[in-house]
Amino acid sequence: MSDALDAGPFFHGTKADLAVGGLLTAGFRSNYRPEIVMNHIYFTALRDGAGLAAELAAGDAEPRVYEVEPLGAFENDPNVTDKKFPGNPTRSYRSTEPLRIVREVLDWTRLSPEALQTWRERLAAIRDDERGEIIN
Repeated sequence: MSDALDAGPFFHGTKADLAVGGLLTAGFRSNYRPEIVMNHIYFTALRDGAGLAAELAAGDAEPRVYEVEPLGAFENDPNVTDKKFPGNPTRSYRSTEPLRIVREVLDWTRLSPEALQTWRERLAAIRDDERGEIIN
């Protein structure tokens, strides 16, 4: 671990139906720029932050939040840390090493349809903006 602020627990949001004990790995397309294959797996110390990521993830399946355990070094997510926000207020992290699924989390806060639409519009604007680059 580098200068990351948290020791856990950590969470990952997705639309994939995953098994406890399974591993999440890097190498999948970004939900925010689908043309980019990500070199890292992303996670957060905020349960509802993972819920937001799950709701915004690609696909039509139900959003899911998992508690995860990093199996190697991780760092603050440079896409938000000190680039868009000072420090790491989103408590977002990334790793090139796998994350082990500890359990599915069922008590996270779902977005209203209106809030979800607002987030989708924000993401669409970021995709259309050249400054919306992802640090991969």
